[in-house]
Amino acid sequence: MDQRPQNRLITIARQILWAPSGSDSVGCPNCGCQAQQSDVFQLKLSSEVQNALEHNQPLVALESTIISHGMPYPQNLETALEVEQVVRQHGAVPATIAIIAGQPCIGCTKEQLEHIAQRGVAVRKVSRRDLPFVLGCGLDGATTVSATMLLAARAGIKMFVTGGIGGVHRGGHISMDVSADLTELGRTPVAVVCAGAKSVLDIPRTLEFLETQGVCVAAYGTDEFPAFFSRHSGCKAPCRVDTPQQAASLIHASHKLQLGNGLLLAVPIPEAAEAQGAQIEAAIQESLQEAEQRGIAGAEV
Repeated sequence: MDQRPQNRLITIARQILWAPSGSDSVGCPNCGCQAQQSDVFQLKLSSEVQNALEHNQPLVALESTIISHGMPYPQNLETALEVEQVVRQHGAVPATIAIIAGQPCIGCTKEQLEHIAQRGVAVRKVSRRDLPFVLGCGLDGATTVSATMLLAARAGIKMFVTGGIGGVHRGGHISMDVSADLTELGRTPVAVVCAGAKSVLDIPRTLEFLETQGVCVAAYGTDEFPAFFSRHSGCKAPCRVDTPQQAASLIHASHKLQLGNGLLLAVPIPEAAEAQGAQIEAAIQESLQEAEQRGIAGAEV
């Protein structure tokens, strides 16, 4: 009888269950196998993040996709370091999250940030769905909002700051193109502070989807939900807070209720930047029209 299929099955099972290579036992959880299993998933915390967790200091998670895909090198590295410094200046510890050679890093070192920044778009963009592949294959990965939220929650970090969230794409009611950011907000207890949803999206449907997911959405200092580069979206925000104390109380209440989902706090861009934001918004609208004419849709937009 050909033993090769059986040998392949043993090899696969050994890889999955991490049995010792010198043993034919695969550590099957459904039988009496005694093979030892080791932890497949382990976070690598920087010393700064580890110390902050041990001493209950405020921590702010930061994503890494903006570094790899948001701008060219070296501006991306300079921006990443500048954002981390802003967090420190306000009394918190930054924790930029990325995956280096299959290892989830919570609080990247300068060398790790430079590695992601230099590789740029060659680094895989990682959402929740991509984590098993990137970790299992030992790849580099830049985390999106959803993956950053998930890994931050695993590390015990409850606050995450980013530029803008994904949402329901225009025409999403037909294509079902809905960002994993929204479903992650519906199941991961991390507060996300951002400048609203990206204006390329269908913002009314994005807010409707968040309501369905039971996500508390609040705007800071305004009744209108912001649209990333613009202070205005034409959509009323479900809730409004006007002071840092009110925002903190909102987040604290969400965690105390143990709702099991996230919270979205949308802070509009400063009024001083609104003119520049309007120029960018005009360029976005022009690009959207061109994309539609060329049949470009979904994540490619």
